[in-house]
Amino acid sequence: MKAVDSRRYFSNAHDVLDRVFNNTYNGIAIVNLEGNWLKVNESVCELLGYTRWELFNMDIDNIIYAEDLGVHEEKYHKLIHGKIDKYRVKQRYFHKDGSILWVLVYVSLVYFKEGKPYMIWQFNDVTNRQKNQDKLKSMLSVVQEQNERLTAFANIVTHNLRSHSGNLATLTEFLEEDLSNQKDNENFQLLKKAVDNLQETVSHLTEVAKIKEVESSKLEALNLFDFVEKAMYNIIAMAQNANAIIYNEIDEELNVRAVPAYLESIILNFLTNAIKYRSKKRVPIIELTTSLEEDFVVLKVKDNGLGIDMDKFGDKIFQMYKTFHYNEDAIGIGLFITKNHIESLGGKVEVSSKVDVGTEFSIYFKRA
Repeated sequence: MKAVDSRRYFSNAHDVLDRVFNNTYNGIAIVNLEGNWLKVNESVCELLGYTRWELFNMDIDNIIYAEDLGVHEEKYHKLIHGKIDKYRVKQRYFHKDGSILWVLVYVSLVYFKEGKPYMIWQFNDVTNRQKNQDKLKSMLSVVQEQNERLTAFANIVTHNLRSHSGNLATLTEFLEEDLSNQKDNENFQLLKKAVDNLQETVSHLTEVAKIKEVESSKLEALNLFDFVEKAMYNIIAMAQNANAIIYNEIDEELNVRAVPAYLESIILNFLTNAIKYRSKKRVPIIELTTSLEEDFVVLKVKDNGLGIDMDKFGDKIFQMYKTFHYNEDAIGIGLFITKNHIESLGGKVEVSSKVDVGTEFSIYFKRA
């Protein structure tokens, strides 16, 4: 067996490590515990725009953005006291040309032959990523501000309209009491109908204005099966009058994250619509089932009713004041509000339908 020359082995290993250090794409520096450069590779020089000589002859704090000087402090103390093995911070550095760089710095502690500890700093330029994040934050801030303004505007408008429509309704009542002959006046009856319609519209707008995204902390774990059972009980008379058959095949163990009032309203709307838009050609059958998709519980409400022409109305189903059947009770507000309730809970709704075959709504709730 040949003897191995340990000096040559360590010499070769040192050469390999030196080549890796100098030729790696990311910047690497060896820094003492006082924060002074001891060794840097070419990538650090390219990143910051300084030569090695310039870096060795300057205080590293001089090229760090003032607000970021203390970002190492807490983690550094944990590192040198052995509480952590490594850490990462994000800092801004000044390039030699004066521009500001965002850099992720990975820090670890190493011990060389003499047992003295040093730090290895690895630099990763994330300037473009940070700019994109800042741009996105700015855009989100603008959107949030606009939403707040729109919400405030909607609240003011609905409040004022409610007051004015209420005053008009009261005035028409006074006129009707004081002038009994107005009951037969065609123009007065038209005025009264217009005021009633205005109040109804204001009521709808008020309901819509109230809807906003529900904070996660306010969502409760609610049993979907129980809420469907309760909704079926509430519409039992309507279902019996229509001879409708409702199958609740929901998994009894499934809970969803929702607000009780919203969940009840959502289920009731889909059930009553399924009965309201039934086909006279067959016994109305409504099936409620569930499935799981990632973090969502999907409630499917399927009927064999009139169906909807998806080619004609597919993009209008959830719009306000859109109706698709000649039903005198239809005003086109229910599905609009229901969709907004679902989305305010962090969910979504999808629909598939075929004329004279039936409709299936898929409502996605966050799984509890």
